Amino acid sequence: MKHAANTDVKDDRVANGDSKDHPLAGVVAVSLHEKSLANQQLSLPHGPLNGAGERAIVSKQLEAKGGGAGGADPERGAYSIKADFEQAIELTGYGRFHYILLAICGLVSTSEEMDVISMSFILPSAQCDLDLNTQSKGWLNSIIFIGMMFGAYVWGSVADSLGRKKVLIVISIMNAFCIVASSFSQTYEVFMVFRFLNGVALGGSGPVIWPYFAEFQPKSKRGSMLSFMAAFWTIGNLLVAGLAWLIIPTGIGITTPAFTYNSWRIFLLVCSIPSFIVAALLLYLPESPKFLLSQGKIDEALAIFRGIYVTNTGKSKDQYPVKELLIDDKLREELEAVTKPIKNKYKRMLYDILDNSKQVFMSPILKFTIISITINFTFHIGYYGLMMWFPELFNRFDEFTRAHPGVEDASVCQVTDYVVGMGSHSQTGVCSATIPSTVFMESLITVAAALPANVVAVLGMDRLGRKFFLVFSTMAAGACSASMYFVTNQHQNLAVSAVFSGVISMGNASLDCLITEVFPTNLRATGVAISMVAARLGGIIGNVVIATLLDLYCPAPTFIVAVLLAGGGLMCLFLPNTTRTALS
Repeated sequence: MKHAANTDVKDDRVANGDSKDHPLAGVVAVSLHEKSLANQQLSLPHGPLNGAGERAIVSKQLEAKGGGAGGADPERGAYSIKADFEQAIELTGYGRFHYILLAICGLVSTSEEMDVISMSFILPSAQCDLDLNTQSKGWLNSIIFIGMMFGAYVWGSVADSLGRKKVLIVISIMNAFCIVASSFSQTYEVFMVFRFLNGVALGGSGPVIWPYFAEFQPKSKRGSMLSFMAAFWTIGNLLVAGLAWLIIPTGIGITTPAFTYNSWRIFLLVCSIPSFIVAALLLYLPESPKFLLSQGKIDEALAIFRGIYVTNTGKSKDQYPVKELLIDDKLREELEAVTKPIKNKYKRMLYDILDNSKQVFMSPILKFTIISITINFTFHIGYYGLMMWFPELFNRFDEFTRAHPGVEDASVCQVTDYVVGMGSHSQTGVCSATIPSTVFMESLITVAAALPANVVAVLGMDRLGRKFFLVFSTMAAGACSASMYFVTNQHQNLAVSAVFSGVISMGNASLDCLITEVFPTNLRATGVAISMVAARLGGIIGNVVIATLLDLYCPAPTFIVAVLLAGGGLMCLFLPNTTRTALS
């Protein structure tokens, strides 16, 4: 009983942000405050504002508690001020909470990229088990993007209605179980079904995690931290390439006449682990205060700011100076819409989803939506269209080299003609699931090339701007894509692939920053989700078209990708500059 009593005391101290020895004191405090204040809605004062553009003060009756806004609080010894969202997040400080947030949100991005890219390492090994040819490999690469198209819109819209955190937990659990189920699939058709469902879950990750992470960042650090989180995609690529190299060539597993569970399936199973970990860690994070503010839950938003302040500074939550939040005219209109009576919460959710979808296709947001869709579509045709085929190309070069030991020079098209006409992909060829370790080493070098590029993006994103990085990276990646036609040996192919991986990763970081920031808070997840639908469509077309043209008309894919990347990147010049600006 004494132990239980002590536990209760400690939990109470953590909930109030006073337990200095607890490693996640402020973070836990945020979640507990959020639960204790659940379902409290903002009661807006009626009547006109005191002039156009003037901010209406949302008072929480703090004067009655001895904490009047704008003056000293004699009881708490802290100075009480009024602040808007950007000022409130600045006053929480920048420290441990934001680094914990980066680690957990980064792991979400890592697990997402691992699940998407893992298929490119599975294809050469699974071609015999699942009876795959080049076209079926293209569809197997693409099915996850088809699922992501469905998932992106649905999950993004739900996140703008119910909240970011809940959606992230659900999709992480769903994603993990779908990966495990796909590893046990014994036929191509069943495997495709679970990869599709895997894609539906993954579709919600990008549209939700980026707005969620951005809404905790002060404007002075938002670009660099979003770029830092984009670097976790590279970590995901490195992990999946390293795991593939360690697991797939070993030949471990069991094989019976009725059931096969070999090394590439074990590799898939291991790739599901980060998703399970993410689902557990997300429980310790709070809901986005920006989202709560847009929903009229001012008490909960303030409680989260206090929790962040405690975690970053180690001080008491009572010393956080902000006691009132300022609401501008635009947000006040949104809050009034939120407080309109709709009897059923599911009807409310459906109403919000449809309304948000309609708004992103209306002026003045329509321009941003169209440009965002175009850029994401063209960019991801190149990004996934080539990146997911690099291991396959490396494997083809290795097969050609083994068959022609005296021949040093061969282009991509010559190699492809041999593999399709006389090699393992021909009608008379013998299927082989044995992949040389050099293929995995070359893949690892390619994805590792993105690491220094990500460092450059982190250091320069808030200095040089999102548009600079996006235009530079798409033009450079387009040049790399075109030059692949002119490579004459395996080493040149590796060098061009590595440079492409580096510059395209910088573009990915800048694109994520720009698209996340350009949409207003109440439409951010929906806008990003619709952009991601276009991105997944680009991934589908990129994989299917490249798979078809690579075998039928080899020069075409590299030049098509080059033109699309360069043209799409230039479209960003029509978007507003969001570098070091407040989130709308």
